[in-house]
Amino acid sequence: MLLFTAYSNSPGIFPSPLVLLMYVIGLISGTSVDGIDAALVEISGATEDLQVNLLAGKTFSYPTVLREKVLAVCAGSALPLVELADLDDAIAEQFAQAALAIQQGQPHAVLIGSHGQTVFHRPPSPIQNSLGYSLQLGRGDLIADRTKILTVSNFRVADIAAGGQGAPLVSKLDAYLLGHPDQSCCVQNIGGIGNVTYLPARKDDRGWEEAVLGWDTGPGNSLLDLAVHQLTNGAQTYDRNGEWAATGQPCQPLIDQWLQQDFFDQPPPKSTGRELFGMDYLQHCLHDCQQYNLTQPADILATLTELTAASIAHSYRSYLPQMPDQVLLCGGGSKNQYLKQRLQTLLGAIPVRTTDEVGLNADFKEAIAFAVLAYWRIHNISGNLPAVTGARQAVLLGEIHPVVEFTRALPC
Repeated sequence: MLLFTAYSNSPGIFPSPLVLLMYVIGLISGTSVDGIDAALVEISGATEDLQVNLLAGKTFSYPTVLREKVLAVCAGSALPLVELADLDDAIAEQFAQAALAIQQGQPHAVLIGSHGQTVFHRPPSPIQNSLGYSLQLGRGDLIADRTKILTVSNFRVADIAAGGQGAPLVSKLDAYLLGHPDQSCCVQNIGGIGNVTYLPARKDDRGWEEAVLGWDTGPGNSLLDLAVHQLTNGAQTYDRNGEWAATGQPCQPLIDQWLQQDFFDQPPPKSTGRELFGMDYLQHCLHDCQQYNLTQPADILATLTELTAASIAHSYRSYLPQMPDQVLLCGGGSKNQYLKQRLQTLLGAIPVRTTDEVGLNADFKEAIAFAVLAYWRIHNISGNLPAVTGARQAVLLGEIHPVVEFTRALPC
């Protein structure tokens, strides 16, 4: 006789309200393709009483050949389906290894939330009356099998099916971990692409969640990293702390020209990716630099850095109901001191800090977010904010991949 045990794939696995602490792993590789961010966190509560404690966080680099394949696909290189399947498997194997490694010397996790690796993102088109599409590689079923841990993945598709952008998905976490009773705040993530969550002050909780806003602001580190790679013939992949750009002089007329790009004038909800702000866009930027006789690498990097900072400031002034009382940075770009300095200058008296300063790890906030989204998914709690993504309604995010174990019963 065979005894079959498995987690259910029903809409919610554990009942609410939540009272028990859970150890959960969050995994993500962002649009910069720097590597897999893994976070092991303990989570309890639901939304208003949500408690999150980071136990361990680490970035696991992709093997060089695998990273190059991912970057090539993100840049639009054609790939036969058999190679796409192989790439999907290879990424999942790396994610599974990261999940196993992050638990060394730590409590054993009972749940994984894996965002995977985005290789294509197409926002919905109201003009063409078409849904968006977003593809993340790193199949959740394989991660669940390799780790023997219940896994939730493919978080964006449910929001997209409901008419949303499928992004940003971190805004609900921002709201319940970083909302302030008296001050409004912009939580600005700067990964390969930048995204913001606007949190109004919670003086009156009635309708507060519906007043939370969010959208992609434009390029974060994507153009900078690509430019550094090209300007150094591959010897460097990023401008550490913005030190190189800080020695240059930005070209303001060129920045003003770049800000005329259609995306910046598109009202939220909106999302973007390397499909727009990728290698082709960088080549247009470099061509424009030549037209302005901008030839020194430091000046080019300073101008591209200024575009990221200026696009963020422009976005706030164009689409927020009011400027925030403070800005909290997270993501890899939060470590770029020159970028942070330029954003502070453009925002004037508004303090620009990092989420580290208010108790939420800036490096692993995105990984933490997908751990929480998985936790919400199995407890039947919606993960999106329709006012942010443009979805018709709040929906459960993520597909559940159960751990299946077969055991043979001993004879009586």
